[in-house]
Amino acid sequence: MIDVTTPRIEIDLAKIAHNAEKLKRLYGSRGICVTGVTKVVCGDPRIAGVLVKSGIHTLGDSRITNIRRMREAGIQAQFVLLRTPIPSQAESVVKYADISLNSELSVVKMLSKFAVNNNTAHKVILMVESGDLREGLMPSDLEDAVQEVLLLEGIELAGIGTNLACFGGIKPDEEKMEYLSSLAGDIEERFGLSLEIVSGGNSANYTWFVSGGNTGRINNLRLGESIYLGCETLYRTPIPGLYTDAFMLIAEVIESKIKPSIPYGEVCQDAFGNVPGFKDHGQIRRVILGVGLQDVPVSGLTPLLDIDILGASGDHVIMNAKKEGLKTGDEVVFDLNYGALLSVMTSPYVSKRYVNSI
Repeated sequence: MIDVTTPRIEIDLAKIAHNAEKLKRLYGSRGICVTGVTKVVCGDPRIAGVLVKSGIHTLGDSRITNIRRMREAGIQAQFVLLRTPIPSQAESVVKYADISLNSELSVVKMLSKFAVNNNTAHKVILMVESGDLREGLMPSDLEDAVQEVLLLEGIELAGIGTNLACFGGIKPDEEKMEYLSSLAGDIEERFGLSLEIVSGGNSANYTWFVSGGNTGRINNLRLGESIYLGCETLYRTPIPGLYTDAFMLIAEVIESKIKPSIPYGEVCQDAFGNVPGFKDHGQIRRVILGVGLQDVPVSGLTPLLDIDILGASGDHVIMNAKKEGLKTGDEVVFDLNYGALLSVMTSPYVSKRYVNSI
């Protein structure tokens, strides 16, 4: 039976597959492999399976719970934990992730202990700070860190990486990538080894890549948003040839009435502690949808109809229907940005419907 309850997110698996295949070929044309990031879809096994069928055999997630979910669903892939491991989860990291990104030696030592206890080997990528000021060793500390990691039992140094255009919004440009490449070369020469992975960043690296410059030692990118939403993440520009509508949020009208455009009475704080303000458009058709801020940040929604979002409460989105004539029971479709997609995929109140299976 097809689930048509609302609110729901409709997930076009064929469009996701198309985007994944195109990006894998694009970056692969210059020797860069793709790690498919599943965190925004909460490690959804159906979507993870699509990525694997599309030729992406390394999957990355920031939550060990999601990696465990995919493993237990039978997804055959190499799994990377993208967030620096939480110390209390170190044993689970060794158990469920093949590789983890690390920036704290004390945590790597914990991973070593559990790897030895479980008679296994765990690979680590040391993250290097390059300006975005999220996670990463300072470059001046990298050689000492490598030296310590190489001495740890049960730990294999898989490579180095960096993160950009996330917390600080710093652009991954040619200078940043050249510097990471030079660090990789210095490490290999200093310690007489060959790094398997030099991970240059994420979907924000598209502009750097298509500029045509030398990719240097960069041989890996961690892609999520460009696969799912078909855009690069510096300016949210659509990538030619990719679908930007693989995910659609559908909400249902639960009230439709002609009302004033401005609330009346003394204005105080709303339910979330804000003091709202409104423009006077006279009498309008105010439509309420059965979805709210508990499910999705409305700032990340774009309606496909010519209607305006006026605001939201925890359980409602209030809209000016303008000339659309929406009535109770009608469905309203929205495009989503990355933050909105993350929220609706996480919300237990938004049902998931898969279309166009591959």
